[in-house]
Amino acid sequence: MIAIIDYDMGNIRSVENALRRAGAEWILTSDPDTIRSADRVILPGVGHCGEAMARLRERGLTEVICSLHRPVLGICVGMQVMCRHSEEGDTECLGLFDTRVRRLPESPGVKVPDMGWCRLSNTEGRLFEGVGRGAYAYFVHSYYAHTCSDTIATSRHGDMLISAALKWENFTGTQFHPEKSGDVGQQIIRNFLEL
Repeated sequence: MIAIIDYDMGNIRSVENALRRAGAEWILTSDPDTIRSADRVILPGVGHCGEAMARLRERGLTEVICSLHRPVLGICVGMQVMCRHSEEGDTECLGLFDTRVRRLPESPGVKVPDMGWCRLSNTEGRLFEGVGRGAYAYFVHSYYAHTCSDTIATSRHGDMLISAALKWENFTGTQFHPEKSGDVGQQIIRNFLEL
């Protein structure tokens, strides 16, 4: 059973649809015991990182997430809250990934927020098995995680390289939305379910 963490910050319907297409069973929950007993956990995220952390703290879920030993996938803001700190709201985050989240710089010809299809590069690990070289994924974000030793995929924002995906131990995060990334995203979801 997959637990989708319910903290009113997620793209729940899209995540549920992706899991349904993969033939998976899931439960939407904020119950710590249910989350701890799940085979896999998804932390979706849309919106403001500071608000996301506040809601996780209100529900008593920060320690629960950090204590998990099952595969965990954070999506977009769900990945960002797993980093050390975010400039968005000057937010102390969970500290699972050893990197900081900063606002995307604005420059001529480069839009913020970054919305649309971007090419993935430098992909590594089981999450990207069966994903073709130079595949595209769907991004919607104004903040990004620096590349670091936890980076398992990158993408570009203008001339800048950013972390498209991070991994540390059983925790994985994607800045892009696999649930909105067509066949590529569906393959990534299937790979996560097989971790």
